[in-house]
Amino acid sequence: MTLVESPQSFVVSEECQKVAWQNGYRRALGEADGWAGFTSTTVPGAIHLASVGPQGPWYLALDHDGVIEELGLRPATIPGPGHARFAFDQLRALYILLSRVYQLAASLPDAPLQEFEQKVRSLPLTTETERLVVQRIGQDIFRRSLMEYWQGRCPLTGISDPALLRASHIVPWRVCESDARRLDVHNGLLLSALWDAAFDQGLVTFADDGQPLFSPSLSDVARAELRWSAVLSLSRLQRDNLVWHRTHVFQN
Repeated sequence: MTLVESPQSFVVSEECQKVAWQNGYRRALGEADGWAGFTSTTVPGAIHLASVGPQGPWYLALDHDGVIEELGLRPATIPGPGHARFAFDQLRALYILLSRVYQLAASLPDAPLQEFEQKVRSLPLTTETERLVVQRIGQDIFRRSLMEYWQGRCPLTGISDPALLRASHIVPWRVCESDARRLDVHNGLLLSALWDAAFDQGLVTFADDGQPLFSPSLSDVARAELRWSAVLSLSRLQRDNLVWHRTHVFQN
């Protein structure tokens, strides 16, 4: 059984190519069973797009398990390629989600680690200065990955000015046992500078439900200045890392 028994119409094919290209998936894989496949040269995973007609509904198939888990959407019960498929009544909704798919694919393991290993493969690590250069490369990749993952915005305050945002490790770089953990976006939060300072010093942390927890060491004045309008939406791996922060950094 296939979703579409015949090849896509010209209009549907053009729309599928347009939505894929505008969201970073520009390498066409061809069509099969009514699905048009695409990959990207910059992020892992393939996508497949389909529709029963020019007016929709539209369908997206994904094979990146990490992206599927992060999206947290209920898959559509339709046959097709990939590990999960999703349905959209409007093409605009597909555009919005596919943009998020690309952001997640660019930031989730192991994309940042692979970029880091490629960039530092030939660099020496003999002196402290050389090791600091490698660390700076990793931290730059980590920040860029967090900007993708959190969509360039502090999830607590909504601040989106890049100069006021910090890539905050949950388990610090120096404590991580591997580069994989150092560069894992699940081991990081994108926070405004004030929240980052408080988090780094253990004056705030977060519960499993994303609610901020404030240390008794934090003054009432400082707490009042930590204005926030939303709680964190946390993945399982982020919650696991925050257990470490609450145990080893937070000032109870």
